Amino acid sequence: MSDSEASAYTNGAVPLADRITDLLSRLTLEEKIALLHQHQPAIDRLGVGTFRTGTEALHGLAWLGEATVFPQAVGLGATWDLDLVRRVGEAVGDEVRGLHHKDPERAGLNVWAPVVNQLRDPRWGRNEEGYAEDPLLTGAMGTAYSRGLRGDHPVFLKTAPTLKHFLGYNNETRRDRTSSNLSPRVLHEYELPPFRAPIADGAAVAVMASYNLVNNRPAHLSPLINEALRTWTTDEILVVSDAQAPSNVVESQAYYPDHAAATAALLKAGVDSFTDNDAKSEITIARVTGALERGLITEADVDTALRHIFAIRFRLGEFDPAEANPFAAITADVINCSEHQRLAREAARAAIVLLKNDAGLLPLAAPRKVAVLGPLSDVLFEDWYSGTLPYQATARRGLTDRLGDAVVSHEDGVDRVVLREAGGDRVVTAAEHADGAALRLAAGQGEFDLASDQGQFDLFDWGNGVYSLRAVANGRHVTAAGTEGAPLVNNQPGPNGWVVRETFRLAERADGALVLKHVASDRYVAATEDGSLGATARTPAEALGLSIEPVRSGVDAAVAAAREADVAIVVLGNHPLINGRECEDRVDLDLPPTQQRLIEAVHAANPSTVLVLTSSYPYAIGWADEHVPAILWSAHGGQEFGNALAEVLLGDVSPAGRLPQTWYADDADLPDLLDYDIIASDATYLYFRGTPLYPFGHGLTYSRVEYRDLRVSSPALDADGEVTVTVEVVNTGAYEVAEVVQLYTRQQRSRVKLPVRQLRGFAKVRLAPGGSATVTLPLRAADLAFWDVTQGRMVVEEARHTVMVGASATDVRATAVVDVRGEQIAPRAVSGRSLRAADHDDYCGIALVDESTVAGDAVGAIEPGAWITFDGVDLGRGVRAVGARVAQAADSAGTITLRVDDPVRGQVVATLTVPPTGSGYAWTEVSAPAADATGVRDLYLIFDAPGTRVAELRFDGPGAEA
Repeated sequence: MSDSEASAYTNGAVPLADRITDLLSRLTLEEKIALLHQHQPAIDRLGVGTFRTGTEALHGLAWLGEATVFPQAVGLGATWDLDLVRRVGEAVGDEVRGLHHKDPERAGLNVWAPVVNQLRDPRWGRNEEGYAEDPLLTGAMGTAYSRGLRGDHPVFLKTAPTLKHFLGYNNETRRDRTSSNLSPRVLHEYELPPFRAPIADGAAVAVMASYNLVNNRPAHLSPLINEALRTWTTDEILVVSDAQAPSNVVESQAYYPDHAAATAALLKAGVDSFTDNDAKSEITIARVTGALERGLITEADVDTALRHIFAIRFRLGEFDPAEANPFAAITADVINCSEHQRLAREAARAAIVLLKNDAGLLPLAAPRKVAVLGPLSDVLFEDWYSGTLPYQATARRGLTDRLGDAVVSHEDGVDRVVLREAGGDRVVTAAEHADGAALRLAAGQGEFDLASDQGQFDLFDWGNGVYSLRAVANGRHVTAAGTEGAPLVNNQPGPNGWVVRETFRLAERADGALVLKHVASDRYVAATEDGSLGATARTPAEALGLSIEPVRSGVDAAVAAAREADVAIVVLGNHPLINGRECEDRVDLDLPPTQQRLIEAVHAANPSTVLVLTSSYPYAIGWADEHVPAILWSAHGGQEFGNALAEVLLGDVSPAGRLPQTWYADDADLPDLLDYDIIASDATYLYFRGTPLYPFGHGLTYSRVEYRDLRVSSPALDADGEVTVTVEVVNTGAYEVAEVVQLYTRQQRSRVKLPVRQLRGFAKVRLAPGGSATVTLPLRAADLAFWDVTQGRMVVEEARHTVMVGASATDVRATAVVDVRGEQIAPRAVSGRSLRAADHDDYCGIALVDESTVAGDAVGAIEPGAWITFDGVDLGRGVRAVGARVAQAADSAGTITLRVDDPVRGQVVATLTVPPTGSGYAWTEVSAPAADATGVRDLYLIFDAPGTRVAELRFDGPGAEA
C-alpha cells in the first residue's frame, strides 16, 4: 500500500464512508466487539482514543460540576422561541466542548439531549424533560436545540445530539414492563414526527431507544429503528441503548430466553451502542461473542453498528488535526461565563407565562411593601438532569436586589415542629454543627424547651403524604443514607440524588401515635437503646411512636407578613425529585395540601396576591384561578430565575411565555396514563372536547394585541401545493410585547376522526406600544395529511379546512377557509384480498401486540366481547369464505365472529374457530364459509375470549353468478 492508502482513515480529504471502511478493515474482531459498549476502549496501535457515549445536557451541562443552568426543557418549550432555544443549545454545546477540552475522560461529546417525547399527559414523571404536547412544536424545539448543540460547521460536529427516547415513552412507573399501544395513525401522526424533524434537518445525529415496550415488543427491538428513522436522512444515525435496557430484554421483560440471543436481536434491530452494566464492558463483550459463536449474528452485523458509531466519532473531529476543527479550541473558560449568564436570564424571562391578570394587578407599581412567601420563594432546585447551580437568584433575592431589604419581607410558610416520643418526655434532637450527626432522643425536663433549635424541625409538605425534615439546628435536611438501617442524619442541603433518601411519610398507628416511614428504604424510623434514630423497623408496631407538636405555624407567619404588605407574592410548586420524576409518575394534579392552605389563607389576608407557580408540570389550580387576581407559571427556571421574575413582576418586560401543554381543571379530564391512543381517548389539545383550565398556547401580556385582516393567498390548494396565511397584529397597549401568533387548522369532514384543531405554524413577533407587524405563515397541503389505514400511507384528503389564527388553541381571533383538492378515499375492496388486523378503524377491549419478536403488529383480545371494526369495507357481490391467521396461547379454543354494521345485532358473516396454538407467536390459518353479505358495510370482528390473536384476514372472492 502507498502511504496515503495506509492511512486513509486519517486523511480528511477522503470521503467519510471510505475513511470508516478503511478503519474497520484494520480492526480485529475482538477490537470491534469491545467498541460496541458505551465505554469504548482505546486502540493505541491505530491512534483510536477512548470514547464514551452519554454526556447529559438537557438544559445545561449536567452531572459534572457547576455549569450554566438554563430553564427546564418544558420551560424552553414555553418560550415558543426557536432562535432563543437554538442559542441555548449553542451555549450548552460550548460548555460541553469546553469541559471536554479540560477533561475529556469526564465530558464526552455524544450528548444525550434533547428529549422529544411529547407531553401527552401531565402526570408523566418526566414531564419537565419534554418541550410540548404538540408534534410540530416539539419537533421544531428539538431541531432548534439540536442545531445549537451540533454547531453550524459543514463537516465537524460541536457535539453529537441524541434524541430521547424512541418510542411511545410517556410513563415511568414500571416503565420497562408496560406496553404503549400505538395504532398506525397515532404512530405516524403523533409519535414519529417529533423524531423525524431533527433527523431530517440534520440537526440530530443519534437516537436513544426507550425502556418501554411498543405493542408488546421492547422498543429497543422496534423494526422502526431501521425502517423509519434511518430512512429520514442519508447520514449515518447512531442508536444507543438506555441504561441497562439491553439486560432488561432478558430480565425484567423476559422477551428473549438468554442474553446472547437478545444481544443478537438488538444488533439486528439497529442498536449500535450498549449502555449496560455501567463500565463493565466485559459483560457486553461476552454476550456479543456468544451470539457470534452461536451463529446468531455475523461480523457484518458488528461492522454495521460500528459504521454508525465511527461516523459520529469522525464528524466530531477525532481523526483530524485539531487545527482543522473550529470547535477543538473551545476551553473551559466558557463555562458559566457572563454571556451565558445573560442568556440564562433571557431564557428564564421568556419562559414565564402569565396565566391570569385581573384588574391589572401586574405589573407592580412602586409597592411600598412586598411579602415574598412560600416554600419555593427563597430556594432554587436542581432536577435530575440539571447542572450544579453556580449561584441561586431566587424570587426573594431577585426582588430584594431591585427593591431593597426594607421593602421586601419573607416567610417560607413552612411549619416548625417538635417530634416528641409518644407517651414520654423525650424529643428528637439534631446536631448543630454543619456536618450534622445522628438524630437522637433527648430527655427534657418535663416540657422540653421548645425554643431550643436542637429540638426543632421544619416540616415540608410535598404532597401525596410525602414530607421532608430540615433541622433548625444547622439548616440541613434529614437523611438516612447508605445501607438498610442507616441512622438518620441532618447533613443534606435538601432532597437529592437518584435515590432520594430525604423523604418520609407520616402514618397513624392503631394506638394513635404517629410513625415516620422512610420512603427510600421502605422502613420505619425506630430508636436504638442509646436513643439514636434509624430507618430499621419493618412494621409500625416496631417503630418509634411520635406526637408532632407545633412550634410555629408557617401559614400564620405568612398571613401576618401578607397583612403588612401592599402585595403578597406566593411562590409555590414542586420539588423536581419528589412525586413526579424519572421512575415515578404523578398520581394527580393537586397542589400539596399545605401549599393549598397557604395560598387560600394569604389571599384572605391580602386580596392583592400574586401566585407564582414554579413547577415541572401543570397543576389543577381551579380555586386559585377563581380567586387569586394574578397567576404566573414557570418551569424551574435555572440560576437566573429570580432576576427574570423580578423583571416581569415589576414591568421591565411584558410576559412572553405561552403554555406548551394543556392545563386541565381536574385529573378526571384525563384518560388512563397508559392509554396512548390520543384519538380514541380525546387526549391532548388536539382531541380534547372539554373546557381546559388553561389551553395549549395560552399566555397573557401586559398589553392587548389585536388581529386584523386575515388573508389566505388562495382559496384552494392542490395536494402538493402551498398557500400563505397573512395576518396583521397590532399592539394597542402601553407595553412592548412579544406576541406568539399561532396558526391552527381543522378539517371539516373526513373518513376518519381528526383533531378538533391542530397547530400548523407559529411566529413570535415583538411589538412596540402602538406598533404593528404583518405575519406571514406558510401552510402546505402535505402538512394536512393523515395516515390512511386503508392504503398504509399518508393521504391528503379532499376536504374544506378551517384556517384559524389566534393567541392560543381556543383564543381564535380570525378564521378563513381553504378547499384542498386531495384524494377521495374509496371503500376497502376486500374480495380476493387480505386485510391487516392492526389496520382497523375502531376497537374495544383489545391490545396491539407483536406478531413476531422481529416485526409486525397484530390484535389481541384482552376481555370477552372485545371487537375491532373496519369502516366502509366493500364486500362487492359477497365473499365465499373468510380466512384468518390466528394464534391462541390459552389451552381452550376461541372464536372470532364477523358481523356487519353492528357488533351485537349485525348480521353474522362468518364464525372462525381459533384452536389452541400453544403460543401467541404460533400462528395458524383458519377459515369458514361466509354468509351472503354484499356492498359497502362496516365489518366487526368480535372475540369471545381473551388471549385470541389475529394478524390478518383473507376474503375469498364470490362464486359464479347465477
